[in-house]
Amino acid sequence: MRRSFTLVDVFLVLALFSEAPWAVAGSSQCSQRNLEVFRPHSVSITEFGAVGDGVTLNTKAFQNAIFYLNSFADKGGAKLFVPAGQWLTGSFDLISHLTLWLDKDAVILGSTNSDTWPVIDPLPSYGRGRELPGGRHRSLIFGRNLTDVVITGDNGTIDGQGSIWWEWFRNGTLDYTRPHLVELMNSTGVIISNLTFLNPPFWTIHPVYCSHVKVQNVTIRAPLDSPNTDGIDPDSSDDVCIKDCYISTGDDLVSIKSGWDEYGISYGRPSTKITIHGLIGETKLGAGIAIGSEMSGGVSEVHAENLYFFNSVRGIRIKTSPGRGGYVRNISISNVTLNHVDVAIIFTGHFGEHPDDSYDPSALPIIERITIKTVIGENVKMAGQLEGIEGDTFRYICLSNIKLNGVSESPWNCSYIQGYSDLVFPETCDPLKESIFPMHHLDCYDLSNHFRSSRNQKRLARLLSW
Repeated sequence: MRRSFTLVDVFLVLALFSEAPWAVAGSSQCSQRNLEVFRPHSVSITEFGAVGDGVTLNTKAFQNAIFYLNSFADKGGAKLFVPAGQWLTGSFDLISHLTLWLDKDAVILGSTNSDTWPVIDPLPSYGRGRELPGGRHRSLIFGRNLTDVVITGDNGTIDGQGSIWWEWFRNGTLDYTRPHLVELMNSTGVIISNLTFLNPPFWTIHPVYCSHVKVQNVTIRAPLDSPNTDGIDPDSSDDVCIKDCYISTGDDLVSIKSGWDEYGISYGRPSTKITIHGLIGETKLGAGIAIGSEMSGGVSEVHAENLYFFNSVRGIRIKTSPGRGGYVRNISISNVTLNHVDVAIIFTGHFGEHPDDSYDPSALPIIERITIKTVIGENVKMAGQLEGIEGDTFRYICLSNIKLNGVSESPWNCSYIQGYSDLVFPETCDPLKESIFPMHHLDCYDLSNHFRSSRNQKRLARLLSW
């Protein structure tokens, strides 16, 4: 008799992952930066007239406090302390050398009045708002051209109160694209940690054109039917670490992006050196981990490991389209546990969705050197739906050490795909049946020392079979 898979089991799985010799190979970026940043100056938001009753609008208090703290930027920086209470606010800007610190029972609430979320220009790599032509509403917590900025606390909460935005979106009454909950642009040295994020109007955490970003120990939650409430979306950013996060939302838990069609191609800033380590979550509308579909600036050098996705429609997804251009290459996804997931691995070559009619349909994406290894799945309906593009075959797709139970009689559906596989159950589709070893392991990305993990893989299989 099979018992249900509980959160306790999840931590047992992650404990086993941590013993594996390959478990830290892709996570060196995640261990390079200290989460603790000392600030010699500190003030409380209450010193600027803020009232934490959940009703009083405190936008001016946040703006005035941060304006005051800017005078300490060249004196070691400063901390803005948000104590226990419910602090209603509209959008506000951060500054460099600042720590925004939320106490344990502190809740920053996003205003439900759209006028308190100003409209700003579209991102140059998108050319327009993601949902509508023209500008977009600014995120609740926003910053651009910053250095050394920290958003953290003692597991305080930032709640976007996004339900009103979801209603406007569904009713088609929005004039501009919905705001993200947190967006930082053109910034470096960013830490977001030890917080809970709830109900984003659109995407939750969006570092765009950023370098050296660390998101660690955060929880992100939104209703599973909330539209496009992605968790963490690194966008045209490099040296990004996402570590030890729990995400349950209405779209992709993590989605790596780099611009949209001709605008992303022209802007030309890739997302690269992205590490994801220790991600747990569920999604009914998206994927556990996704790349794209906006990937026109290129995505490369992605290492994702120690992932557990449950009660979800998709596990791992790459999505693109003719007109995107760009590339997705040198991607390694490993040590994945799936439970009650409809499709384990999905590549979508015709995702569609273009910013305007000026995109070039002959701008085909390059998808190559994608390695997915050490995957265990229970109650998985379909192993893989891998659809490339005619005349643009996705190449060097390598699957290794994968066991998926519960799949249908037609577990794989593949077209315009080329690659190799070893130790995959159920048996892969014809374009991937050629063995990786001994002839093709150099064509595959990040397969060194992979089979040293067999002992841990067997232990994980025993855990799942209880």
